[in-house]
Amino acid sequence: MIQSMTGFGKTILEIKNKTITLEISSLNSKQLDVSARLPVLYKEKELELRNIISQSLERGKIDISIFIDTIEKEKTPGINQAVVKNYYEQLKQISGELSIENIDQILPVIMRLPDTLKIEKQELDEKEWEQVKTGVKEAIHELISFRKQEGKALQKDIHHRVTQISKLLDNIEPYEKERIGKIKTRINHNLNEFLATESIDQNRFEQEMIYYLEKFDITEEKVRLRNHCNYFLQTLKLKIAAGKKLGFIAQEMGREINTIGSKANDSDIQKIVVQMKDELEKIKEQLLNVL
Repeated sequence: MIQSMTGFGKTILEIKNKTITLEISSLNSKQLDVSARLPVLYKEKELELRNIISQSLERGKIDISIFIDTIEKEKTPGINQAVVKNYYEQLKQISGELSIENIDQILPVIMRLPDTLKIEKQELDEKEWEQVKTGVKEAIHELISFRKQEGKALQKDIHHRVTQISKLLDNIEPYEKERIGKIKTRINHNLNEFLATESIDQNRFEQEMIYYLEKFDITEEKVRLRNHCNYFLQTLKLKIAAGKKLGFIAQEMGREINTIGSKANDSDIQKIVVQMKDELEKIKEQLLNVL
């Protein structure tokens, strides 16, 4: 069963005085590309978080975001009195030297200077981080479930289109038989128009005709295309991620369809080939989002 590379998962945790929201989403990408938006408190755990994601998810552009809402009021940062006094004394001295008045109004300016506030650095609680990791794994599980659900729709559509190509391949056969007769008639007509019948070596003519018609034979291409279609449908049922493999098979299908078109030399077969190409292009578009 194939999976889509598009998915979304979300978990909300209540830990002590915090509400932690975990969101993870994925889009199609040739490789695994992880982008993380984390609070400062969890920055030191980013590598560990990336390892958890890489062990659970294959391919895709993965975006993970963690938001923290504190339920209780945050502690007000303290004023660093020593620093403020030092700034004030220096500015007072400079004001006196420059004869600047209104020195009492300079406090708002001081409070915007560096290090005037004491901000206590929070330490990460390991028990809290273990709960966050569990939440991340739950969000990843939800994302994978989303991928599987999307994969079912993709598989149904792709299976239908490959089956259509096989049916279109069957539709070629009646025109193929008529085509050979048309080619023989046209060659005979053109030959008789320019040469006298008695001057033609019939044995040599038949040999050349066979050689010429062999160039238009599409039997091998039809057999290979049918085999590719069957192999594609078998691979589609695999439980492992097979998006790249399906892409390679689709390329081989395209080669055989193109060869049939170039050898066809018949308008009716060309129309069928165009329909097959249209179905194959839609398959390739879908495969871009298959894991």
